[in-house]
Amino acid sequence: MFMGEFNHSIDPKNRVIVPAKFREGLGENFVVSAGLDGCLYMWTYADWESFVMKLEELPFTRETRELQRFFTQNASELEFDKQGRVLVPANLKKMAGIEKDVVFVGAIGKIELWAKERLDSVAPSAPMEDIAEKLATEYGLRFK
Repeated sequence: MFMGEFNHSIDPKNRVIVPAKFREGLGENFVVSAGLDGCLYMWTYADWESFVMKLEELPFTRETRELQRFFTQNASELEFDKQGRVLVPANLKKMAGIEKDVVFVGAIGKIELWAKERLDSVAPSAPMEDIAEKLATEYGLRFK
């Protein structure tokens, strides 16, 4: 499980140091893909494969094909260098609006990589209390 928030900078060669806590959880090879809300997702290889299998099980609709394409077309397998850095692919860096300052956010089963400015501008769609109450009612979640 990934949790926490870590601030870093990307260097001129598009490399960024992944926090040690996250490196341990990702393993030697992992996948980075386009994410939702303007960030990138970093997945363990096993979690990526599980996610893709779920995408394959969706009905064969235009929306499904577009979603499958969005994630797989914009995915790359990465590995760490000796300093614990990864090379962020240029197309994904541009897609996420990453220039210099980045934030790694633990998001339970994956890591979100954000351009700091973009993360600072993202606001919840409603007060967290309202979101929690809605999810508790719809899915039986308990917050105690």
